[in-house]
Amino acid sequence: MPVTLQTTLEREATIMGSALHTGNTVKLTILPAPADTGFVFRRTDLPDEPTVHALADNVKQVERATTISEGSVKIHTIEHLLSALRGLDIDNAYVSMDANEPPIGDGSAEPYVQLVESAGWKEQDVPRSYFEIKEPISIEGKDGSFMIALPDDSFKISCTNANHTGFHTQYFSQEINPEVYKRDIAKARTFVFYEEVQPLLDKGLIKGGSLENAIVIRGESVLSKEPMRFTDEFVRHKVLDIIGDLALFPFRLKAHIITSKPSHALNTEFAKALSRNYRKYLNQLMPVENIPVGEGALDVNQVMRILPHRYPFLMVDRILKFEGETKATGAKSVTINEPYFQGHFPGHPVMPGVLQIEAMAQVASILLLRKAENAGRLGFFMSADNIKFRRPVMPGDTLIIQVELVKSRGKIGKAVGQCTVNGEVVSQGEMTFAIQ
Repeated sequence: MPVTLQTTLEREATIMGSALHTGNTVKLTILPAPADTGFVFRRTDLPDEPTVHALADNVKQVERATTISEGSVKIHTIEHLLSALRGLDIDNAYVSMDANEPPIGDGSAEPYVQLVESAGWKEQDVPRSYFEIKEPISIEGKDGSFMIALPDDSFKISCTNANHTGFHTQYFSQEINPEVYKRDIAKARTFVFYEEVQPLLDKGLIKGGSLENAIVIRGESVLSKEPMRFTDEFVRHKVLDIIGDLALFPFRLKAHIITSKPSHALNTEFAKALSRNYRKYLNQLMPVENIPVGEGALDVNQVMRILPHRYPFLMVDRILKFEGETKATGAKSVTINEPYFQGHFPGHPVMPGVLQIEAMAQVASILLLRKAENAGRLGFFMSADNIKFRRPVMPGDTLIIQVELVKSRGKIGKAVGQCTVNGEVVSQGEMTFAIQ
């Protein structure tokens, strides 16, 4: 499988309009963001321009829209914008707003598709992370609704939209990619039932709602400013919302999502269920105490500030901990997307042993280069001795890399290291370096 890299916007782009629920006029700008940022909203109308990360754990309200908040800072109705970003394969973006809710446009994600396309996109030098569903994940709502994720090689959604009226039950099933999203999903508009309009107004919602930006269903009839864009426009909009709400889970999914009677409440609870299962998956790979915490841990961006290596030769995803100045533990997630699997036993993919040694060497280099006297220098591999390989490393394994610096004199350093998977040693050796 070819490696896919993270993406962000090429340049900033701005849209202005009225918000659905507050009725406020808002200016919204999307901007490029570094790899591994995800989607971050910034409130430019508030002192110090506080930010809110678009994550499932930050969801605070789900009535007729998805609202996220951190502290007292809230962002309402984020699902259409997130849907467009995720649907068009954007991984990282900053979203700047001078109010608390994005413009509603025509009630679909099409205005945001046009916004993203006007900004353009570019690849970044960090591989995209996927969560490949291995066993079913499911939740049920109180009204008979449900959502389940099944293993799949792609991202697919099958949705049945049923409602209390008994009319307009619709079904849609499709693999989701940018072409499908633009053609079949983005133009579908939001809708509301006639008997819900006054209660929503009484709650202070849909102040900016009209037939310009929503469809009203009254029994068998449909009230709309323009003809229906699809015969099954309602279920397509539900799929649009699902894509936006599941973007609150930060990793790309390889799964078939099957759902009936979805809602923002169901969607966001499922995003939280995905997050719980992903954390459980990580805890199975390594002990909880090894998850990066405190000042000793380094994320991938901090690792790249120390090491000159870049994709595809960066063999350290993060440093889990340091023990004094002589010991360090790092981690490398081995995925099927690694470029060497295309040629190294592609029918039975195995991580090359020499790259495991390189991973140890890079962790050892971090130990040497983080010393003040070596700042800004480079570490060059001189020799490797007593190298032993114990067992194969496969896609899906997480390599835990433990290194101890046993000698550091002048420009020469010597280290011993080992790589483990699930607590078992897979490789070990001694390495000598020169600092220049």
